Amino acid sequence: MSHLYLAATGQNRGKTTVAVGLVDGFLSRGLSTGFIKPVGQRTVIEHGVAADEDAVLMKSVFDLPEPLSLMSPVHIPRGFTKAYIAGDVVEDLAARVRTAFERLTAERQIVLVEGTGHAGVGAVIGLSNAVVAAMLGTPAVIVSEGGVGRPIDEIVLNAALFAAHGVAVAGAIVNKVQTDAQPGIARTLERGLARHGIALLGILPYRPILSNPTLGMILEGVHGERIHPGPDLDRVIDNVAIGAMEPGHMLQRIGPGTLVIVPGDRQDAILALTAAHMAGNGQGVALGLVLTGGYRPPHGVLAEIRRADLFATLVHEDTYPVASEIHDLLVKTHAADLEKVATIKALVAEHLDIDRILEVAGPSVG
Repeated sequence: MSHLYLAATGQNRGKTTVAVGLVDGFLSRGLSTGFIKPVGQRTVIEHGVAADEDAVLMKSVFDLPEPLSLMSPVHIPRGFTKAYIAGDVVEDLAARVRTAFERLTAERQIVLVEGTGHAGVGAVIGLSNAVVAAMLGTPAVIVSEGGVGRPIDEIVLNAALFAAHGVAVAGAIVNKVQTDAQPGIARTLERGLARHGIALLGILPYRPILSNPTLGMILEGVHGERIHPGPDLDRVIDNVAIGAMEPGHMLQRIGPGTLVIVPGDRQDAILALTAAHMAGNGQGVALGLVLTGGYRPPHGVLAEIRRADLFATLVHEDTYPVASEIHDLLVKTHAADLEKVATIKALVAEHLDIDRILEVAGPSVG
């Protein structure tokens, strides 16, 4: 049997994307495949059972038979870490993880173990990724994101903590790579990592649909009041702009798929956007509006937003914190995102050598 620990260098590096693609690749090769998220930080309730949302995703997408209690043995809801430090958590959490893993591996040829964040995440409850990987005896593959210096630095740093716990690092995957703008980037990353004894197992090109939120996610993420939904809340945004300049100059900088963050009292900017949108028959100008500052536009302006059929939400925060919140919005994959899941499967199948990853994972699974 062979098992693999999928780690990352930080949040939002694309670890879940890689996990979906790897499980799909393992299953497509006829391998009996299991999945476990030993320590989860994002807890949801599914059919009355608390579990990490990535475990729920995997179970749903691949119709995995194991119960969520095995796939997500430890999850950290709000307040858990304080309770743990205070000594109020007396259960042996490590034993719970080991038991779940042993039950899964008894039935599966390969089990993908998905970590949480960077190698040290979970240390506060004694279950960092490095500790868990060592406890389960699984080699680690580290996922980082595009660039040159940053991914190499991050991968080397995380590999050092895994090595300190006796965990073999099987290699690294670099995600969200701007391959068109960086010809030869794969070779550069391969050579840079090789200097530290780390194999590059592949790169995944940047795809906006996998990194950018939908309008519905924006609405949920900023906790805004829905002024108008627009034609499609599932539309993925391409860019974000702040409408803080003279309307004519603003329109020069806004293209299709752009979400515009603008104070709700900037009637001139809002009306310029709606007029341009309608003049273009809904093509070529802003995708939607986030109206900030808690300033509700007059009824006439709201009517123009609706007539233009532009997405619009009203938030109480000022423009800068809202822009920061949208920038930092963690975009997660959900089972209902059929187009996104299909894109992930195709992307990983095309750009990662699944057979090589199976080789570095450990003993033969044939």
